[in-house]
Amino acid sequence: MPVEFRHHDSLRLFAEIARYRSFSDAAEALNMTKGAVSYQVKTLEMDLGFALFQRSARGVELTPGGLKLLAACQSHYEEIEAEILALKGVSTRTLTVGVSTYFAARWLSPRLMAFMQEHPDIQLRLQPMIRLFDLEAQGVDIAIRWGSGQWEDGEITPFMPCPAYPVGNAAALQRVEQQGWAHAISGFTLLRDHDDSNAWTDWLNTAGLPHQTRRDTLIIPDPNVRVQAVIDGQGIALMDALAGQEAAEGKLFRLSPRALEDYGYFLVRPQRGGARKSVQAFADWLQGQ
Repeated sequence: MPVEFRHHDSLRLFAEIARYRSFSDAAEALNMTKGAVSYQVKTLEMDLGFALFQRSARGVELTPGGLKLLAACQSHYEEIEAEILALKGVSTRTLTVGVSTYFAARWLSPRLMAFMQEHPDIQLRLQPMIRLFDLEAQGVDIAIRWGSGQWEDGEITPFMPCPAYPVGNAAALQRVEQQGWAHAISGFTLLRDHDDSNAWTDWLNTAGLPHQTRRDTLIIPDPNVRVQAVIDGQGIALMDALAGQEAAEGKLFRLSPRALEDYGYFLVRPQRGGARKSVQAFADWLQGQ
């Protein structure tokens, strides 16, 4: 005889705590006291027979059992939402994808029609993003991010390896050919994507070059603007194979054989919502490209 589960209301509370990774923040969002939240979680765990959360240096983390239950809850809520939309006569679900205009224009856009044909019930919305953080607050369901993948702001999945290497214009290349890349690069202005980026530090380490704090840097968050700045002679930048058109046209040149081999594009899903069927469908489609 099946055991009757009596704490369905607590599952919503559980999902909110998992979203915020904090009992206090969840209590504030739900207009409850922290004590009441803790009591309901303890009661839920007693009824389930296993722990849902554990304390860590980062706050509250889900146990393996908690992760499985969260995935089940999210799938359940999505089915309810889809059914409500169907009853209202709305046939599509919006999936918001956070992506830089650089990647969207050079790789993603030419392939999107295939996804739309395979999933006509999912309405795609591309959200231009330069820096990807706090995805939930920005309403982003899944994001495509370039870098090392060493982040703590979501569920990270490797997607497309794309090593990065220094590029410059023709004048920069001539200087490298005259002085040697190891010596010449130390005299260029380094174009960076944002002020706390580790990309140039990682590359200098890989190349065995000193990386003491340099003042000759210029922060240009938009990769498209950064490419143009390199062409205009404003400095050198770490770029990847997606800048191949400019290279083919003789506007950009690789300045060193050393590259950040571990860098590339990663899929980033917010802690809450990453298990939605539409998100998973898009992630699976991307991995198949």
